[in-house]
Amino acid sequence: MSLTVRRLDDGHLAQLRGLVEKHPVRHSLIASRLEALGARAATMQGFLGAFDGEHLQSALMLGANVVPINTTSESRQLFATRIVTLRERCLSLLGQQEEVLDLWSMLEQSWGSAREVRPNQPFLSLTHTSRLRPDDGVRYSTLADLDNLFPACVAMFTEEVGISPLVNRPSAYRQRVGELVSNRQSFIKCEGDVVVFKAEVGSIGNDVAQLQGVWVNPRFRGRGIAGPAIAAVVRYVLQDLASTVSLYANSYNTPALAAYVRVGFQQTDTFATVLL
Repeated sequence: MSLTVRRLDDGHLAQLRGLVEKHPVRHSLIASRLEALGARAATMQGFLGAFDGEHLQSALMLGANVVPINTTSESRQLFATRIVTLRERCLSLLGQQEEVLDLWSMLEQSWGSAREVRPNQPFLSLTHTSRLRPDDGVRYSTLADLDNLFPACVAMFTEEVGISPLVNRPSAYRQRVGELVSNRQSFIKCEGDVVVFKAEVGSIGNDVAQLQGVWVNPRFRGRGIAGPAIAAVVRYVLQDLASTVSLYANSYNTPALAAYVRVGFQQTDTFATVLL
């Protein structure tokens, strides 16, 4: 039977969760959205599903990010055709390497060139505290840190993504940083009022916390700060937030990858990101 594509509704939520649970670490971001939105998650968040009869074979999350979920070559072709028909556009495609790059090869014909394609991003995970001694100067951020933390977050985002998060909705980005601080998902190390290191847990789903925004102030790089600081973040996360810590980084960022390996992270998957 050939596949058909349609929007998911509340009745498909159990099947969607089943797809996500096939790769719980890879799909922790999707799981976090479903857990946060509850019973009406599928309708509210916006998902397409590829069905074999009434069986949900694979899915695609639509939003600011397009994320494939257990897609096949056949379903990706159908998803690409449907997205172009809907005239839906996003800021990025991200997820498992083969799925993202194949999907992008189809969408590029209609959407034009990407701002940047990052085809090889090692996806790392860790389920135990680090063998490195944690940096005791790393702590949870507080709202009292926000005025110092926010410029560091802007600097990290701009360095990583290539554009400032303040271009379109600066208040929304500051609100997001504040939410992470309030939710105890933000970590910081300071010397006086200077932020030396910071990192956030961007999402928690399937008992997996995904790190993002790991940043060392350029003035302090080359001093071996990253490893012990990340080890401290891992300690906090495993103690308070989730039983697995994950992240992904660009293959060319050798200093960061070396630091993650020193902490004890191991590669468990490979991601790709297309920035539009």
